[in-house]
Parts: sequence; C-alpha cells; structure tokens
Amino acid sequence: MKSAMIKMGVAALISVSAAFGAFAQEFTKGVVNKVDPKAQKVTIKHEDLKNLDMPAMTMVFRVEDPALLEKLKAGSNIEFVAERVNGKLTVTDVK
Repeated sequence: MKSAMIKMGVAALISVSAAFGAFAQEFTKGVVNKVDPKAQKVTIKHEDLKNLDMPAMTMVFRVEDPALLEKLKAGSNIEFVAERVNGKLTVTDVK
C-alpha cells in the first residue's frame, strides 16, 4: 500500500513537471533595430528562434502589449519571447 502511494506521488510529480515544461518560455537574444509604436511593431535582429524553428535573421514582429513597446528602444540588446499569435509572429515577453 505504501509503495503504491509513493508510485502515485512520483507519477503526479512527473506529470506536473512535464506540464510546467510545456509552458516554460524560451528567451532569445536580439538587438532592436526599429520600434514602430503606431503600427505596434518592432524590428529585431535575433538569434535562432528554437521554439519557432527559425534561423537567426532580422525581422518584424507584432507587439500587442503597449507596456512591452515602452521597454523597446532602437539599438538595445534584449532577450525576448516570440510566439505565433493568431498566425502572426508576436513578441510576448521582454527582459
């Protein structure tokens, strides 16, 4: 009985760990080339975007959160998360 409880506990921990890993965001390094607050877009020269299976390049991303746009300045080195939101490449987090 005790062994079964331990196995169930371990299985639950593994499940929670796997779920957490699925939600973990991967930050990518980049340099901001241009910020366009009116269009809510930013141009970033970035390293490989592993979560999107995309090589390093310079590209334009949407930014839906105005607070994130305020953090972005041309020439700044950043770490960011980009995801597909409604089919469009979007910056969802910046540090």
